[in-house]
Amino acid sequence: MNTKPVRQGEELNEEHLKKFMLKHQLIVDAGSALTVNQFANGFSNLTYLLSIENKEYVLRRPPFAAPKRGHDMGREYKVISKLNSVFDKTPKAFAYTEDKAIIGAPFYLMSKVEGEILTAKEVHKKRVSPEEFKTISNTWLDTFVDFHAIDYKAAGLEDLGRPEGYVERQVTNWGKQYLAAATDDVPAAEKVMTWMQENQPKQYDHTLIHNDFKYDNVVFKDDSWQKITAILDWEMCTLGDPLMDLGTSLGYWTTHADHDMMKQGLPSPTVLPGNPSRTEIVQQYALKSGRNIDNLTFYYAYGLFKIAVITQQIYFRYKHGHTTDPKFAYLNKASELCINTAWQAIQKNQIDNLF
Repeated sequence: MNTKPVRQGEELNEEHLKKFMLKHQLIVDAGSALTVNQFANGFSNLTYLLSIENKEYVLRRPPFAAPKRGHDMGREYKVISKLNSVFDKTPKAFAYTEDKAIIGAPFYLMSKVEGEILTAKEVHKKRVSPEEFKTISNTWLDTFVDFHAIDYKAAGLEDLGRPEGYVERQVTNWGKQYLAAATDDVPAAEKVMTWMQENQPKQYDHTLIHNDFKYDNVVFKDDSWQKITAILDWEMCTLGDPLMDLGTSLGYWTTHADHDMMKQGLPSPTVLPGNPSRTEIVQQYALKSGRNIDNLTFYYAYGLFKIAVITQQIYFRYKHGHTTDPKFAYLNKASELCINTAWQAIQKNQIDNLF
């Protein structure tokens, strides 16, 4: 994945950082030259590439002026540390600290995973063919199903969350978070929140859920696209209903048949020929996992609404001057688009061909 120079105001205290790395035996000399770059992709936690002593590490820290909720570095570190021993698609975790005196926030260090990450830019650069996308989507979905099949108790993660009541808490909490970050009047928002409260499933499986499983959060081994070596961005991983996880992924799964504004607001390689529709993804997931998916519209509407809240929260920080990245300037419109699409799906009771 592409890196770039660190954005102004998001620099790290390199001297403090090198002392921390020396303490954890990741380097042999705190006087060694350190090169720091920033990963350009992503809208949430800040991710840096550290190059030192012919080695590379990845550092993850929360965004500036962000609430701890959803940006808990200790939680993210715990998840990947525990999964290292039971799931081979987890980056290796090296060290974590809550000591804000080092770089100004909690952070952790993990391995850099080599391979192919399918951002929209990379897909166009590589000219990925429709036949390749059939392989890509199948590999991606197989990995998703494998992830939901992990024995989280064997991994020591039974205390990661409270799967009982998960759906009800999520519907309520995302609604509260939306209202707290709202900046524009979006009439469909109240309608979607009310509908989800009244139509949520009461019984569901309990598994690990990633909550951000999409093409640009997995690393393919190479451009044969037949193996994924790592899943990235574990900040929202918890225990709950795996179909809520699927719903979030469907929210990001824009297709060529979607409204042009949807494709622009949620740019994704999934719009390109060779990718399955959202309905086909659900059918294949059900076949591979053995799970029945009875309340499909709920899960898709929930996924879109959650994405709407996340983008609205980022826009709220941008509007109030807590971040200066210009790519955040129109996220309020992306949020509104997700909400309106969710309401359209609810009215039509389907997840494809909504406009």
